[in-house]
Amino acid sequence: MTDVLGTAGANTAGEFGAFVILCAVCGLFGAVVMDVPMTRQEDGFTPAYVATSVLSRSSPAEVAFGAAFALHHLTGVLAGLLYAALYLLVAVGVPDVATVGGIRLLPHLVATVLVAGFVYAFFAYLVFPRAGGWIYEERATAVSGRWLRSTAVFGSVLALVVPAATTLL
Repeated sequence: MTDVLGTAGANTAGEFGAFVILCAVCGLFGAVVMDVPMTRQEDGFTPAYVATSVLSRSSPAEVAFGAAFALHHLTGVLAGLLYAALYLLVAVGVPDVATVGGIRLLPHLVATVLVAGFVYAFFAYLVFPRAGGWIYEERATAVSGRWLRSTAVFGSVLALVVPAATTLL
């Protein structure tokens, strides 16, 4: 295998597996840190309630906080896995310019921007307009703006934590 993780030699299957698991944990950590702006903003957890209502086929008002909270953190794990997949795909086709922590810089930046952009856009342009109901009708701009800020926090956490955590691999 080639060196896509920024180490001095070829990567093993175990290193790839550890990288993927580490990225999932970093995604969870990003979701936990994202809780801070979400809890401090009016309508901050609206995206979690709306997304949970889609999966449970109920209205956002009927969703329990625990279910919304759990789905929010599960989504962080899934976003971390998406980051790992995008990083590995980009790393294969992009020249090695520099490393940061235990990974290559350019694939890291591309994967981070793509994941944060996807997390924002998926909710703001697909889930929220279809399932937001009266919240979407009356508060779409405010909720989307707050979601953008919360997603920026998530992307910033990924940008910092993944390189730091990969130094442990």
